[in-house]
Amino acid sequence: MRQAPPAYNARMSPSTAIDYATLASDIKRWARELGFAEAGISGVALGDDEQHLQRWLADGHHGEMEYMARHGAKRARPAELEPGTRRVISVRMDYVPPGTRGAWEVIRDGEAGYVARYALGRDYHKLMRHRLQKLAERIHGVVGDFGYRAYVDSAPVLEKALARNAGLGWIGKHTVLINRRAGSYFFLGELYTDLPLPADEPASAHCGSCSRCIEVCPTQAILAPYKLDARRCISYLTIELKGPIPEELRAPIGNRIFGCDDCQLVCPWNKFAQEATEPDFAPRHSLDGAKLIELFAWSEQEFLQRTEGMAIRRTGYEGWLRNIAVALGNAPQSAAAREALNARAGHPSPMVREHVAWALARQGR
Repeated sequence: MRQAPPAYNARMSPSTAIDYATLASDIKRWARELGFAEAGISGVALGDDEQHLQRWLADGHHGEMEYMARHGAKRARPAELEPGTRRVISVRMDYVPPGTRGAWEVIRDGEAGYVARYALGRDYHKLMRHRLQKLAERIHGVVGDFGYRAYVDSAPVLEKALARNAGLGWIGKHTVLINRRAGSYFFLGELYTDLPLPADEPASAHCGSCSRCIEVCPTQAILAPYKLDARRCISYLTIELKGPIPEELRAPIGNRIFGCDDCQLVCPWNKFAQEATEPDFAPRHSLDGAKLIELFAWSEQEFLQRTEGMAIRRTGYEGWLRNIAVALGNAPQSAAAREALNARAGHPSPMVREHVAWALARQGR
């Protein structure tokens, strides 16, 4: 477990008894001062969640995401992943900036490409990890040396279960964390620590009989409440999957070229969603509603330049063209769409050529 750096204006000496209740309150205040919307503290017991994970993996619902199974039980056992961990400080950060083009408006515009709202601006990983480091330094300024490790999607962590246990929200039927006061449009991060902080009360669930998220899923990826088959999920198909998209799932994808938000868009709790306060999350290159033909024309160099520091990089250039080809195949028929597709018909990638051919056949229907 990592040790904090030298103290900054320590208000207690190492020999002074630490008031952990006061420290926990201070940590939550410091987290807000650093730009996090909220922080909570949980223990490390995740037995029921471990069983749920094992069933999900056994059913093969993780698809090609081999990393979900790679570390065995460590994902559900924080003290095995990071020896010495006694508590986990979970934080959340809102990500939809003000002025972003309406999601449904873009989805209904067949000539535009829909990018999941979390991916429109700067990649959140480094930004949140840097602020978690700052939080650790603030803690060190009070307690002196202590063990910790910061994570933001950077290790096998059951972040939603930990955040639920820290009181930040409950896991909805679509498997996304929901907060009563802020909906679900937020990122999560964790600070594993050896400090015996008082743990918060876990959040209770408030989905009730609502099943809108299950009903709206374009590819019927939510098989039942709390049961997601990633192999059918548009976020998986457009980001994690590196090969061809199954043909029967291409039409339901519509114009979603990177991720999907439908299950969140219909969630009643998102009427309480908060706008992001982080300027770096603002949409870049008009990606909150850019035209498909324009995006499809990007060269690989343009793709790499324009997505630098963004989560969209994860799909890779071939995946980017594959996704847009599918969207063009689902777009309204037009000579411009066919011309754009024909320009990529001889692309060096067999995967790109396959999806372009499918799209051209659709455009000629």
